[in-house]
Amino acid sequence: MHTPEPVTLESPLVRLEPMTADHAPALDAAARDGELWTLRVTSVPAPGETGGYIAAALKGRDEGHMLPFVVVDRASGTVIGSTRYHDIVPAVDRLEIGYTWYGKSWQRSHVNTTCKLMLMRHAFETLGAKLVGWRTDNYNYASQKAIERLGARKDGVLRHHALRRDGTVRDTVMYSLTAGEWPEVRAHLEYQLARSR
Repeated sequence: MHTPEPVTLESPLVRLEPMTADHAPALDAAARDGELWTLRVTSVPAPGETGGYIAAALKGRDEGHMLPFVVVDRASGTVIGSTRYHDIVPAVDRLEIGYTWYGKSWQRSHVNTTCKLMLMRHAFETLGAKLVGWRTDNYNYASQKAIERLGARKDGVLRHHALRRDGTVRDTVMYSLTAGEWPEVRAHLEYQLARSR
């Protein structure tokens, strides 16, 4: 697998562009759409914390285990959320997609399916990944359903696995999709997006 490098990915409606420190005000505004930082099962930055959130993401990029993006609505040019590759392990041709969030106005729209389709296409078809993974909080039922709608398979639950922002320890639900499963999943997601237009 090729090591992921900063790249811009585009569809007719959404653009994923490499995250930079300059995106702080726009990400802060996107997070205010629904006050997403109040949800205990997400990692959305609270007001005043966006700079640190971006700095941590860029540190992960520089260390080679993350590649963060901002999500842009192409029609308006507005930043509406964020996502990233993480836990990148080129030695075993594996990476995960996560740290994903969108302003409330964009949830349950075409945006998540579109972004995941672009990220999976790039991972499997350009980078040569053999497996793409996802993880989510055991109480984040909306995220679990969204991941399952993508066609990912549930691998299991890592118990007592990671800290939440409130200091409690979560169980983590793990999902994955293999390169062999990708062509059928790609066709299904493209069909879903075509129907929704």
